[in-house]
Amino acid sequence: MASCCNSLRLEVMFSSPFRSSNAISIPSSFSNLYFHGFPLKNNSFSVSHSSSFTLKASSSSTIAEPGGIKITSVPTKPIEGQKTGTSGLRKKVKVFMEENYLSNWIQSLFNSLPPEDYKNGVLVLGGDGRYFNREASQIIIKIAAGNGVGKILVGRDGIMSTPAVSAVIRKRKANGGFIMSASHNPGGPEYDWGIKFNYNSGQPAPESITDKIYGNTLSISEIKMAEIPDVDLSRTGVTKYGNFTVEVIDPVSDYLELMESVFDFQLIRSLLTRSDFRFAFDAMHAVTGAYAKPIFVDKLGASPDSISNGVPLEDFGHGHPDPNLTYAKDLVNTMYSENGPDFGAASDGDGDRNMILGKKFFVTPSDSVAIIAANAQEAIPYFQGGPKGLARSMPTSGALDRVAEKLGLTFFEVPTGWKFFGNLMDAGKLSICGEESFGTGSDHIREKDGIWAVLAWLSIIAYRNKDKKPGEELVSVSDVAKQHWETYGRNFFSRYDYEECASEGANKMIEYLRDLASKSKAGEKYGNYVLQFADDFSYTDPVDGSVASKQGVRFVFTDGSRIIFRLSGTGSAGATVRVYIEQFEPDASKHDMDAQVALKPLIDLALSVSKLKDFTGREKPTVIT
Repeated sequence: MASCCNSLRLEVMFSSPFRSSNAISIPSSFSNLYFHGFPLKNNSFSVSHSSSFTLKASSSSTIAEPGGIKITSVPTKPIEGQKTGTSGLRKKVKVFMEENYLSNWIQSLFNSLPPEDYKNGVLVLGGDGRYFNREASQIIIKIAAGNGVGKILVGRDGIMSTPAVSAVIRKRKANGGFIMSASHNPGGPEYDWGIKFNYNSGQPAPESITDKIYGNTLSISEIKMAEIPDVDLSRTGVTKYGNFTVEVIDPVSDYLELMESVFDFQLIRSLLTRSDFRFAFDAMHAVTGAYAKPIFVDKLGASPDSISNGVPLEDFGHGHPDPNLTYAKDLVNTMYSENGPDFGAASDGDGDRNMILGKKFFVTPSDSVAIIAANAQEAIPYFQGGPKGLARSMPTSGALDRVAEKLGLTFFEVPTGWKFFGNLMDAGKLSICGEESFGTGSDHIREKDGIWAVLAWLSIIAYRNKDKKPGEELVSVSDVAKQHWETYGRNFFSRYDYEECASEGANKMIEYLRDLASKSKAGEKYGNYVLQFADDFSYTDPVDGSVASKQGVRFVFTDGSRIIFRLSGTGSAGATVRVYIEQFEPDASKHDMDAQVALKPLIDLALSVSKLKDFTGREKPTVIT
């Protein structure tokens, strides 16, 4: 290990938006200068994002020069509030741009991993294209190099969908990967940013690691930063700095290759090129805009004008990239118009969620995974031997349970969070799974996968219509769903989201419900419903024995109806209260009822039992699914 004397480190931080651009120069007597964690070139930089700034100087030292790279120890202090949630660390952009906020978390991650999991190893880096990803990419690359990582594979322009990161980790046998995304949350200077780490099978890091990361954020004292230039991420190619390599890769090619191995692209192409079939995909100006044209248009023959909002933007075009009936309203309006397309789909910020629509017909995510599972063996080559097992998150409706029972497949009910599916997949127990929060996927990767779900549905529709001649009436999305209900019955399902509630009131409501559930007894009457059981869901992983508790308060009734309450960990501010309402209906004559009408008695009961208005002050939900 080489070392040298301490040098003065000048840290420049911005606090509010600039109205004009300014050039700032620092006297040459200063050395080892940093701006937001970046080494300054020629002691000068331009300011275009801030009207005021502060200068901080601290002592730092060169601690090593492996392979000609100077590694600097940057002093730091713990920062509160860096506990990782179910989908990584998410905060407002301004929080991540505070001094050392991101750097502390990244360094704490390396401090939490066994050295053999990254030293001289390969890591993947990608993101959804949102604001701050470009700057964050450079910080992550420098800290990775500073901690002895051998190679970083980064998507061109820092872009790579969450499913694609998982796919690249698995194909390239990487040690893991960073995903820069706040998923379905808004982007831009005033909105959200997030970071998470996926392990070597492409799955989100387990709680054993995320707990260690949080612990290390409470005691961190230094950041190991390589003094290397910023990497040009705009073009593919390899850049070497001593023993450290950065390879900028096409974010689509590995993922596309995988999709071609899972699905029958010729079958899907035969559908998308029919003159009597119209397809629409809304990328919501998010990361799947980078994938939509190469896959749907170039490979599968869809019309170029079938893709809307297909250019990824840092602020998602001032939109909210959440593919549901509220935030994907343009697509919904198109699909419910008089001359709407036959098939519509949308994906979210980082490409792991999906919404499926037919002509004037919405497929709930709970029904979607059940229908995919029921049709997978005949319509999707990857499952030609039959699925190994099925699983859903606890709040997701029981529609998938009924498919598993009919097909004789092993079934699992897990907490919310894709990492719980990953263990089952790695153990060979699970093939197809889903969450009611618009997440659907399989064991081809270890993340939920929006485009995979769209291709799965297109495969089912294409298979059902493969022998239809021009002019014959096609089997539609609604036909497939209604035929499924005739076979399995319909699980009416709805979710009410109350976003950015005051945390104190939301937590008090959940504590009240936990207490109520613990005192409840089977046979008690709740309006017209008779209680079967009430609890706070707990899960013991059948693979590693780990226990996840306090995963949602459930009231389950004797007719199979359920009301569930939980707080979401996917937002960046306040608390999101989610209320789930489900009722099974075997009578086919009632299957065409509007879900909100069918569920109204249960919805009223849920709001009454929870005293939601009293605790949160909310009159209406932000989003109804």
